[in-house]
Amino acid sequence: MLNAAKDAVASRAAQAWANTLIARYGKVQDLRIDSRQKTLEVSCLLEGETSPITVRIENYVLETEGEKKFLRATAFSCTRPWLHKVLADHGPRQRLELPPWAAAIL
Repeated sequence: MLNAAKDAVASRAAQAWANTLIARYGKVQDLRIDSRQKTLEVSCLLEGETSPITVRIENYVLETEGEKKFLRATAFSCTRPWLHKVLADHGPRQRLELPPWAAAIL
């Protein structure tokens, strides 16, 4: 129960932060984190798309480098086959630097 409440708060904060990251491309409509299962699901309406795209990170790991924390997604699924392939090919090699509040929650 406590984990679910923590994840709900983190999801709302992460959605606001993600919107600043992708503002040039579209808008995050929904973002859900399950820190216990190490999954994340995000639904975005991107410019030029007629319906939202949902990306699910099936597993993520947190990495530390000095004082910085990073999120690396290791497995993906997506509602667009072409994007699923791009994420599968290139996503696991990428990592996202987390703001301190996010690193503390995840």
